[in-house]
Amino acid sequence: MSEKQYLTQMGMGVDLHGQNPTKAAARAVHNAIANNCLCGISEVLHAERLEDDMHVHVMIACPKPEEVDTEAVLEELPFGIKTIEVKEGGMISPHVYEPRLGDKTGETYVANAAVTVMVNTP
Repeated sequence: MSEKQYLTQMGMGVDLHGQNPTKAAARAVHNAIANNCLCGISEVLHAERLEDDMHVHVMIACPKPEEVDTEAVLEELPFGIKTIEVKEGGMISPHVYEPRLGDKTGETYVANAAVTVMVNTP
């Protein structure tokens, strides 16, 4: 069997308040996959093989990558063998400081995601 790339989709996620890189990263993954339908993949892999023959790799670029809870980010993905790579990137932008909304600082965290779906084929 060999692994073939099926789809790559990009997304962006923001945590306006709370300065939480995990929340921004999870939102980026959700944004990347929310409007996609992997039409035909069930016919290619047969529904019972999705967990074994579909590999979904997530690459995240965000502020403070060492603070990202990778398992929480991967929970955004419904199917497949899930892997993740987190790198320094994204953006921290100035924002209105509002402690009532969870702010620790006056910053907004922005994360980018690339979600790649690969399938094992005979």
